[in-house]
Amino acid sequence: MIGNVDFHIKYDRIWMYRVEETKEYIDWFNKQAIKEQAQIQARIARIRTDGHFGIAKKLAESLAELKWGNGRRIYFTLTKDKNGNIIILLIGGNKNSQDKDIRKAKSILKKISEDN
Repeated sequence: MIGNVDFHIKYDRIWMYRVEETKEYIDWFNKQAIKEQAQIQARIARIRTDGHFGIAKKLAESLAELKWGNGRRIYFTLTKDKNGNIIILLIGGNKNSQDKDIRKAKSILKKISEDN
């Protein structure tokens, strides 16, 4: 079950995250230019290895976004299991389609919650 997970970064120790991607996220990612894919992968790698999210904003109890200066957004949720912290990448988008993307991210999150 996805619950409310603390979105604050802890700098006093290293946090390792397992990253999971939804089909919707993978479809969006594959449509991005190679340079943008590399930027996204670098950001996700920093989250995975040292818990550094960069510019991120909590949007709802279990929903947050990674933000880039160019307007790119990735919507995600955090959860935990017996093996540690998990970040689930729900969907990507940009500032221009933010309202629609947030609605879609909430829909995906609801489906994930119902399936668990």
